Amino acid sequence: MPSERKGKTGDRTAALAEGSFPMVRMRRSRQADWTRRLVAENRLAADDLIWPLFVTEGNNKREAVPSMPGVNRISTDLAVAAAHEAVKLGIPAIALFPNTDPALRGADAAEAFNPDNLVCRVTRAVRETGLDIGIIVDVALDPYTSHGHDGLVIGDRIDNDATLDALVRQSLVQAEAGASVLAPSDMMDGRIGMIRRALESAGYQDTLLMSYAAKYASAFYGPFRDAVGSSSTLKGDKRTYQMDAANTDEAIREVALDIAEGADMVMVKPGMPYLDIVRRVSHELCVPTFAYQVSGEYAMLMASAERGWLDKNRIVLESLMAFKRAGAAGILSYFAPEAARLLQASA
Repeated sequence: MPSERKGKTGDRTAALAEGSFPMVRMRRSRQADWTRRLVAENRLAADDLIWPLFVTEGNNKREAVPSMPGVNRISTDLAVAAAHEAVKLGIPAIALFPNTDPALRGADAAEAFNPDNLVCRVTRAVRETGLDIGIIVDVALDPYTSHGHDGLVIGDRIDNDATLDALVRQSLVQAEAGASVLAPSDMMDGRIGMIRRALESAGYQDTLLMSYAAKYASAFYGPFRDAVGSSSTLKGDKRTYQMDAANTDEAIREVALDIAEGADMVMVKPGMPYLDIVRRVSHELCVPTFAYQVSGEYAMLMASAERGWLDKNRIVLESLMAFKRAGAAGILSYFAPEAARLLQASA
């Protein structure tokens, strides 16, 4: 049954609703562009965007991701060029995701701890440009495991505690390479606290942690797994460590734990199907809350736009505004450069 509690918001809404037509005409403030801008409750800017980049080996190499039209895996030199483009567009940060050579993937994910692995090399290359841009690096083992899971498999299960040691080792090589933000996306219990303590001990006290604190076991990740090359390797699913789509209170507990363990900001993933979670986290816990407009969301919107069913420019900006309206401090989106250009054109 619906709650009978009104609270202050309900009382306020009731009072406002007492006015009647024609004394109250809500359309008055919508008639002109200047009034719409004047009364807008939320603003979308390039400052709100993070651009995810898929990186691969090679030079001047660009490989299309078939399930993500317009998105490519790019080599280090092109990732550096993308970082320059991001700065020009006013995008404050990029996020790097490696497509690791299958020959380097193993059950122990040892390539994740290699200080000269692909993502560390790209991080150093961008950092060496001197660009004032954030570099966000994913902390998880799935790009490096032969089984495609985010943790180490021991027997027939993902071993949480054994994985923690591996994630700490991965984090330290990424911090040493120059990553601004480490983004643990693995969903192992206790990893934020262990990574934070290791960073403090190693002298990386200024390295930020963006925890994927509420990451759901979602069907919207398929194209991403194609892009990083884990679709064909993944054995089983990730429901024993990623969250159940039915749960919201659990997300609040997950986020609260990660904040207590030292997370500077938190992530909700996927984005649009979980805007209720974004709103709850941002409003109840008052922590910088980010959302990921994931590969499946991107693919759906692109497919509709390519068929002429939706106006691409409008749906890009409208979908991103939905994140801001829900309370997101920022959005990871493959539309980031396109959205930034649209915002520049409309300024």
